[in-house]
Amino acid sequence: MTYPENRNFNLPNLISLIRILVAPALLYFALAQQPDWYLAAIVFAVFTDILDGFLARHFNQITPVGSQLDSVGDFLIYSTMAICTWILWPETVLREKQSFILIVASFTLPVIVSLIKFHTISSYHTWSVKLAVALTITGYVLLFSAQITWILDIAILFCLYAATEEIMISLLLPQKRVDVRTVWQALKYLKCNKNNIDHGK
Repeated sequence: MTYPENRNFNLPNLISLIRILVAPALLYFALAQQPDWYLAAIVFAVFTDILDGFLARHFNQITPVGSQLDSVGDFLIYSTMAICTWILWPETVLREKQSFILIVASFTLPVIVSLIKFHTISSYHTWSVKLAVALTITGYVLLFSAQITWILDIAILFCLYAATEEIMISLLLPQKRVDVRTVWQALKYLKCNKNNIDHGK
């Protein structure tokens, strides 16, 4: 994908930076045992995640730096959530430990594979990850606010699929790329790269 020549300092990137700053706020609310404020901050972080992508597309301000900021923000938020969940609701975590282990693994393993191969966090922003995140956050909030568990159970299946797809993309791509929406798109890049090599390009 080619990117327009935009300055990296733009509104979508600023919103991504704000999401990164939400991570220490989450930790503060967890340590202060303020679950309501913590869950509100989670909802705000998700809102900024949706907003920065919408604004980047709407104003044609998609940049490689913005994609990387978005991925770093996501990784920090979800990693912090894992820690904060244990701080706030250890009994629930122990009761639902299998679900949480699978979800954390599904978000962590693709990052590890990308770090090993490309020495950086992946920024694929696949459709499957977007759906998995939406279901996971919804299930997460409902679990800790109303003890509703079935949405999180469904989310696990989507998380595992999304993780598998991201790992396959990393394994298929010969070099780092951003905004690879599906594994089929990765296969197209692989085929194009092979054709370029065969033709000496």
